[in-house]
Amino acid sequence: MIFCSLMILRISTTFGIRPKFLFNSNKLAKNLSNININNFQKISILNRTTFQTIQKKDMHAKVIIIGSGPAGHTAALYLSRATMKPVLFEGFLANGFAPGGQLTTTTDVENYPGFPEGIMGPVMMEKFREQSKRFGTEIITETISKVDLSSKPFKLWREGADEQAFDTADSVIIATGAAAKRLHLPGEDIYWQKGISACAVCDGAVPIFRNKPLAVIGGGDSAAEEALFLTKYGSHVYVIVRRDKLRASKVMANRLLSNPKVTVIWNTLPIECKGDDKVLNLLITKNTKTGEVKELPINGLFYAIGHVPATELVKDQLELDADGYIITKPDTTYTNVEGVFAAGDVKDKKYRQAITSAGSGCMAALECERWLSEHFSE
Repeated sequence: MIFCSLMILRISTTFGIRPKFLFNSNKLAKNLSNININNFQKISILNRTTFQTIQKKDMHAKVIIIGSGPAGHTAALYLSRATMKPVLFEGFLANGFAPGGQLTTTTDVENYPGFPEGIMGPVMMEKFREQSKRFGTEIITETISKVDLSSKPFKLWREGADEQAFDTADSVIIATGAAAKRLHLPGEDIYWQKGISACAVCDGAVPIFRNKPLAVIGGGDSAAEEALFLTKYGSHVYVIVRRDKLRASKVMANRLLSNPKVTVIWNTLPIECKGDDKVLNLLITKNTKTGEVKELPINGLFYAIGHVPATELVKDQLELDADGYIITKPDTTYTNVEGVFAAGDVKDKKYRQAITSAGSGCMAALECERWLSEHFSE
């Protein structure tokens, strides 16, 4: 029943039909909370594959948005309400994610305003998508694999397209996001979002972590910040560092080492995640100097080993920082190429939250609309 409902949901949204009976069903919403996130993604992808070839190709748009997370859909919402007729390429397993981005791999989202009881990440992104479509955004379930930003109109190629088969746009918003680095440990896929997370700020306060032993992997400032944040909720926090010293700044290192609820485990690597098939409860570690293998009983494991921005598409055309994030002019979404804007995690290495991504998507839309009105007449 659930599978069939999701199939109808995806087929309906692909063709632009709004299945109100599905989203208004409290029963379905409750059932969705029990669905494995990976299965939800597979269903989402499966239902889009059939319709890849019906989209119009070799088109021109005033603005093309690349990316379908909170930043991309917020930009689309604002631009479509401004009658700019945006086209949004939501991607097909772009950057390894189903359409909707990182949030499609998240279970309960509890810190996004407007959802007092929380909402599943995939369901929230489906609502974003529906709102974009409501105001006329054209959403295409294909991945942009190549762009030429050297001249106007800008050229964009879909994955698998011939060299002469490209779309064009007067302006482009890059909202391709970033992905947390993972270790791909044995058991990691089983307990991802069932005790393993890459965002302490997003997930640290959820009930399964409260008053429980937790662990953070990493030795930099991000790891120190996440560990200190988790001390508000966990009974104790272990920080697993593969070397004999921290990479964090002296100030952050001192804060971490002086916190009575934190224990740093030096010269150690995680090698396996274990649990009861429902939630994580054990981490197997190995000492890098002695080779000793130990068991660490924990109920939460947080990766703080960095993120990879999805900027391969524009790396030789837009200005990037040393970590690969798009550089924008201060307090704007303007890139170094006029008419190209960047929003969301692809430019944000500090906050990386759904709400801040949505905010920068709004900024990109307003700035893009203003730029278009100044450079193109109706």
